[in-house]
Amino acid sequence: MKTLITSLLLLFTITLSAQKAQTFGDKIKAKGAVSTAEFLNQIEGKDSLNVKLNVTINEACKKKGCWMNVDLGEGKDMMVRFKDYGFFVPKDCDGSKGVIEGIAYREVVSVEMLRHYAEDAGKSQEEIDKITQPETRLSFEASGVIIYASK
Repeated sequence: MKTLITSLLLLFTITLSAQKAQTFGDKIKAKGAVSTAEFLNQIEGKDSLNVKLNVTINEACKKKGCWMNVDLGEGKDMMVRFKDYGFFVPKDCDGSKGVIEGIAYREVVSVEMLRHYAEDAGKSQEEIDKITQPETRLSFEASGVIIYASK
């Protein structure tokens, strides 16, 4: 009896978790997504990589939800934009877990664009003015995104 109750509770929890996921862009599935550590190993020495990745969202654009930054671990993050500007994510998804699918690539981000992103993120003018150098970084163009409810 105890096993039956435990099994039913587990099934209920899984069902609730599945219902709390939202998909944006292409309909994707989480199966096959790699960790950020695996991703960093896979992209080592490459300019780009098609990948499905488990992520934690650090922040999303506060104006429209037109980009998000995801945590790569060890103090690194990656800017995620959406294919053909074709979809947006919730502006309040900071801290949520998710899955992104698309292409990761290396790019040089100009001072102007870095300042634009900082403004979109709601940074102060003082913080924006401190941006004085372009940045070479990993970026991502997502064709699909799954976001799990953080609560």
